[in-house]
Amino acid sequence: MPVTSNWTLFFPDPCSYDTPPPGCHCHSFRADLLFSRETRRETAMAKDILGEAGLHFDELNKLRVLDPEVTQQTTELKEECKDFVDKIGQFQKIVGGLIELVDQLAKEAENEKMKAIGARNLLKSIAKQREAQQQQLQALIAEKKMQLERYRVEYEALCKVEAEQNEFIDQFIFQK
Repeated sequence: MPVTSNWTLFFPDPCSYDTPPPGCHCHSFRADLLFSRETRRETAMAKDILGEAGLHFDELNKLRVLDPEVTQQTTELKEECKDFVDKIGQFQKIVGGLIELVDQLAKEAENEKMKAIGARNLLKSIAKQREAQQQQLQALIAEKKMQLERYRVEYEALCKVEAEQNEFIDQFIFQK
């Protein structure tokens, strides 16, 4: 098997240019070459030899260092990684929104807690004020009771004086 026939597969076809070179007879030869069994066998052997050397042909028959399957898997992995990164970005946005919402709720809860503490302290102070007011009123009631008792004693004393004076007046009137 001649080596030169294998090498012709790696170079661009001179007839693939817009205008073929003068005297080119490859058009008819190329059709025979592509469909011949020997050419296919030589191409397969060349691909095997190149595959062992780490060189491969892609779907456009371009020479590549990576195996087309590996290239395809790498491309798929790259797309999956991009999708994953996009999803992680979306997740981070959602988590960021959730964190903001939780922070806002925490601030509101803290404000409500402070209001509740203030209300409780106010209630305690009102209770103490009522207790102090109640003690003042009880002291006032005790003072008024004492004053009432003094007035009652004074009233009884005055009633006695009145009774004595009425008796004196009655005796004075009867004596005349």
